[in-house]
Amino acid sequence: MFNIVKKEMEWGHDTLSLETGKIARQADGCVIATYGETSVMAAVTYAKAPKPGQDFFPLTVHYNEKYYAAGKVPGGFFKREARPTEKETLTSRLIDRPIRPLFVDGFKNEVLVICTVLSHDLENDPDIVAMIAASAALTISGAPFMGPIAGARVGFVDGDYILNPSVDDMQGLKSNPEQRLDLVVAGTKDAVMMVESEAYELSEAEMLGAVKFGHEQMQPVLDLIIALAEDAAKEPMDFQAPDYSELFAAVKAAGEDLMRSAYAITDKQERTSAVSAAKDAIKSKLSEEQLEDANLGTALKKLESSVLRGDVVKNGKRIDGRALDTVRPIVSEVGLLPRTHGSALFTRGETQGLVVTTLGTGDDEQIIDALHGNFRSNFLLHYNFPPYSVGEVGRFGPPGRREIGHGKLAWRALQAVLPSATDFPYTIRLVSEITESNGSSSMASVCGGSLSMMDAGVPLKAPVAGVAMGLILEDNGDYAVLTDILGDEDHLGDMDFKVAGTEAGITSLQMDIKVAGITPEIMEKALEQAKAGRVHILGEMAKALTAGRTEFSAHAPRIETMQIPTDKIREVIGSGGKVIREIVETSGAKVDINDDGIIKIASANAEAIQKAYDMIHSIVAEPEEGKVYKGKVVKIVDFGAFVNFFGKRDGLVHVSQIENRRLNHPSDVLKEGQEVWVKLLGFDDRGKVRLAMKMVDQESGTELVGEDAAEE
Repeated sequence: MFNIVKKEMEWGHDTLSLETGKIARQADGCVIATYGETSVMAAVTYAKAPKPGQDFFPLTVHYNEKYYAAGKVPGGFFKREARPTEKETLTSRLIDRPIRPLFVDGFKNEVLVICTVLSHDLENDPDIVAMIAASAALTISGAPFMGPIAGARVGFVDGDYILNPSVDDMQGLKSNPEQRLDLVVAGTKDAVMMVESEAYELSEAEMLGAVKFGHEQMQPVLDLIIALAEDAAKEPMDFQAPDYSELFAAVKAAGEDLMRSAYAITDKQERTSAVSAAKDAIKSKLSEEQLEDANLGTALKKLESSVLRGDVVKNGKRIDGRALDTVRPIVSEVGLLPRTHGSALFTRGETQGLVVTTLGTGDDEQIIDALHGNFRSNFLLHYNFPPYSVGEVGRFGPPGRREIGHGKLAWRALQAVLPSATDFPYTIRLVSEITESNGSSSMASVCGGSLSMMDAGVPLKAPVAGVAMGLILEDNGDYAVLTDILGDEDHLGDMDFKVAGTEAGITSLQMDIKVAGITPEIMEKALEQAKAGRVHILGEMAKALTAGRTEFSAHAPRIETMQIPTDKIREVIGSGGKVIREIVETSGAKVDINDDGIIKIASANAEAIQKAYDMIHSIVAEPEEGKVYKGKVVKIVDFGAFVNFFGKRDGLVHVSQIENRRLNHPSDVLKEGQEVWVKLLGFDDRGKVRLAMKMVDQESGTELVGEDAAEE
């Protein structure tokens, strides 16, 4: 009934297996990849013909995590996996980016890749396993896919690269001083196609070494996929890339000069209008048959690309007239918004980001319900890209995949320089509003985010800047690396290479390659050029602010921390939370307490913080033997008086310890509610508190010694 093909190998610290032929047999290709006990099923289907008039490649990748994979029930009200989590969206993009350029040029049939996590061993991250499964499923599906690709995760400890470090090692990257890198690399046999990383100020050489290490380590996986395909691949689709050379020649003849003139305009809006006008002029010179050709859009884009690319490589001339390694003019401003906790406006050429910082308390931390367990995040970065930023009318709504991906890239870049939670006990939320865009708004978010946090008083270890690099690679091997690319240079170029970091090193690297000929030499030059660009941008940012402000905004909360013994936590909280609610209501401050006995007291009012501190201290502190305290008589009995002298703690003043004379009854000199000074004599055998009044001056509260005590 089943025609099962299975291949396996030892890879790193676990066994990797690929299996097909048993599940989802109606898909064009289905592979279950298992690494350790983490299993991901990738199913691929593709349309056998393109939609009429479609001039783009409609590839869709979905990565789904099923909670049953880790033996969990989903959180929330509905108890069902709902909209994609951030992790699922980011992993979908992670898989899409390296496979998209490897489909044959001209293939415009719809392709759907669905990766489902079936089992998670809580050690091996499913994202790499999903990437391998998707590559294998595409390779055996018969689609015109020029793979396979493979992926690997790389860690860095004590100068050594680690293949596929565990989920726990990567989860606590910031708090683990040994781990300095979380890098995912994907590639084919001969070339790196994609890099995504979070790093802790690594040098350019260390980052390049990590990419090379990952590419070397994935080679056996590529061989395993090929071995599977040899036994299980379907007949390849009979697809011939359309020949539109005659159409392209006509398009070129009709408007090459017009297109060249349009791309000579430096202003983006004017250039866009001129390019659109050039296309209309070209179409007006074409025949009806040529206008109806489905490849017309492709031919027009090829003309744009040839005009742009030819000038850059041959003449070193870019669209806006800059040299290859020049960064556009930069203006940085901070403290724009009066009521926010921190704000910055970062403008680089025609790209601009308004980035706002909000400081919150422990209540504001994000609780993330992940397959490997729940965890909290005290640093949030949200990126918004409204249509007006590019002068368009378009969809405006919840963030899409691109916005989530760009926000995470900026988050990774800034994460490395944040102070520890013990030194700075705030939740930090950054919101990047992209108000103008013409190339690398994610890197503008990094620069603006760094300035905004410093404006809010966040003590960053160092400012962070980011720059986007591009590449034009010609068929003869000639190439040009571009610093601070424009939007058009991104769309029509061969590489999008984003590097962020401090002066000391790289904190994030993201690379997407559209061609398979990137050499280590090109990557090395791009990293070197990016460092110069980054240092220049940091210098421009320093004109606005070089370090975190020493004073917070008047509207930001202040947070004080205190540590109490864990056995006192119950007393501070009280039955049903009664005590802590009373503290919050009485003081006006917000109080958070964790299982380790660390208490955070937050308020914009310093007096409220002090009041809450004093109330908590009175509950958890222990009275000192021999010390004098002011108290209140709460009960009088025949043998003495009970005095509340320390928080909620009462003690007995025996009748013999009230005065230096014999009393018939304590009520002769005391009444309930009276304030008195008492000295703590100690504790009896049963732990009861023993107090005395007679050795303390009841007027001043000073302890009487020697003759004074006797006279009294």
